[in-house]
Amino acid sequence: MEDAEVTAVSLPVLVGEKRSCSDEDPEPASKKVRVEEEESKGREDEIEESKSKNEDEEEEQLCDEEEEQLDNFADMMKHGLSESDVGIYKFISDHEGFSGILKERYSDFVVHEINKDGKIVALDDLSVPADVEESSSDLSNTECPVLTEEQKLQLSELQLFKNKEGNVSIEVVEDSKENRTLLHKAVKTLFPGLETKTEEREGKRFIVAYHAAGKTALSEVRVSAAPRKHSWPKNRGSFCHFVLYKENKDTMDAINVLSKFLRVRPNMFSYMGTKDKRAVTVQEIAVLKISAERLSHLNKCLMNLKLGNFSYKSHPLKLGELQGNHFTVILRNISGSQEQVERAMTSLRDRGFINYYGMQRFGTTAVPTQQVGRAILQNNWKEVMDLILKPRAGAEKSYLVKCREEWARSQDPEAALKKLPVKRCVEGQLLRGLVKYGIKNIITAFGLIPRNNRLMYIHSYQSYVWNLMVSKRVEAFGLKAVGGDLILKGGSAHVLSDDEAEKRSIHDVVMPLPGFDVIYPTHSVGQCYKETLAADNLDIHNMRHKVRDYSLAGAYRRVVIRPSDVSWELIDYDDPRVSLVHTDVEKLENRPAPVYLKEGKYRALKMEFSLPSSTYATMAIREVLKMDTSIKNQTKLNTTWFN
Repeated sequence: MEDAEVTAVSLPVLVGEKRSCSDEDPEPASKKVRVEEEESKGREDEIEESKSKNEDEEEEQLCDEEEEQLDNFADMMKHGLSESDVGIYKFISDHEGFSGILKERYSDFVVHEINKDGKIVALDDLSVPADVEESSSDLSNTECPVLTEEQKLQLSELQLFKNKEGNVSIEVVEDSKENRTLLHKAVKTLFPGLETKTEEREGKRFIVAYHAAGKTALSEVRVSAAPRKHSWPKNRGSFCHFVLYKENKDTMDAINVLSKFLRVRPNMFSYMGTKDKRAVTVQEIAVLKISAERLSHLNKCLMNLKLGNFSYKSHPLKLGELQGNHFTVILRNISGSQEQVERAMTSLRDRGFINYYGMQRFGTTAVPTQQVGRAILQNNWKEVMDLILKPRAGAEKSYLVKCREEWARSQDPEAALKKLPVKRCVEGQLLRGLVKYGIKNIITAFGLIPRNNRLMYIHSYQSYVWNLMVSKRVEAFGLKAVGGDLILKGGSAHVLSDDEAEKRSIHDVVMPLPGFDVIYPTHSVGQCYKETLAADNLDIHNMRHKVRDYSLAGAYRRVVIRPSDVSWELIDYDDPRVSLVHTDVEKLENRPAPVYLKEGKYRALKMEFSLPSSTYATMAIREVLKMDTSIKNQTKLNTTWFN
């Protein structure tokens, strides 16, 4: 462990590791006014349903290479962004900052979704409700007689990868189509993740069970167009809702794993928002016509995932339906005194923090996503192509470096594409488009990138402008409402008069993300919007784009957020490897809660708070620590992650 002065706040995005754009999820827009226009990250129709076998094998071969490159991560981050690069300058409070390490362990960052009813979602029940028994009369009557106890044991070992043979053969004693069908159903239902086939050997027929999900075999699953047609009771809701607990796994990755084990398309699943990878997260998921019993069986073989709290409902979940998220955060090895911590946390509770878009929004490489977004809005497609494909400073995966070098040398998309063993990255998708449509048809080629990835760029530019304007607003007028500010009133944006401003606080004030369907403050910051966009060759009065997807309607976002349910405590500990949070799964398994020492080598701050959706927890933590949360800054201070 480093000295107290050596700290990190924001977890580095390790080479090859996916990160979501925000700590939380998009907030639904009002019909009358867009309070927040977030990209629908992870939309079902944008999910990649399965990987090709070759690419999966190649990705596995790249793992070792990626691990080696972690040593170069700090070098890459020298060329990354700092908070000032994305308009983040100001703080609310005047307390003295202190240092601390965030996400030294992924279990130091625990997120529980808050559903639309305001309830914190938790995993506290693994049982299958009595009314959700599998209703297929064939299966319910034949689970025991169809499979012997020995066969069940063999299948269970196969399911858990303990069978060295890689398959289990079950002889069909009384061979008939009906008996073979019963065996197929029994294996697939009782042992999710196993697939079956019929083989004939020496005049006898066998049902052969094998893994349909796991390592490269995952890619061999033939994903069916709809859920398997087990009979579904008419009085049962079509959607099974359940709580998904995951550790160190992206929401979309988790859903892809579940879909492959269950042999259904990922778009059968719905959810209210995506959650970070490097964390322990708990959220509600719904799936169409998959029984709780089948889902429950997955708990036997899933790693870092747990399913429970099953129920049946007649509707799926919708993106943005959540009220927010509840965070439990451990800041390790803090340097602040008890008095400093008390002042910082009291200020967070009582005054809140500036609602900046966090650093995750803008990428981690030398080419920020907002630059690509600006080029899209400028209709400068050659620059869009070059920004995505050109060589960039800092360490990167070697195959991406080779791809960029080839592009810079030859400007040949086919030659550059050959340097990429993994074609699903943005660079690979753009190159495939250029190969298919030609280098002179960049707009169409760019369209091969999934829609949400494309929109991420322009939303990033909007976020950059918003951050910058809010910093200017706070610098010019401080933390009080003034005439010319905007508030939301009756579902519409309203400009405050001087008299009205006297009766309002900074917590009422909103600022617009630039677009064709918003109004701007009438004080000096309104002019700053116009000048900032003009400097980027954009007309604030004409934010429509000839490609409809890239036309910006705009939205409104609160300047200051005050967290709810704020609590904190100081914890002493000796071993930096010991978890300091009692997770839902540990509680279910009756594992003891962490024991906090009265005195220890190190001290941690345990903080809990709830935030509305579309708000960044890292920005709340920034207000407490008074430190730059960019990876660029933190890797200068701490190299613990790379040792």
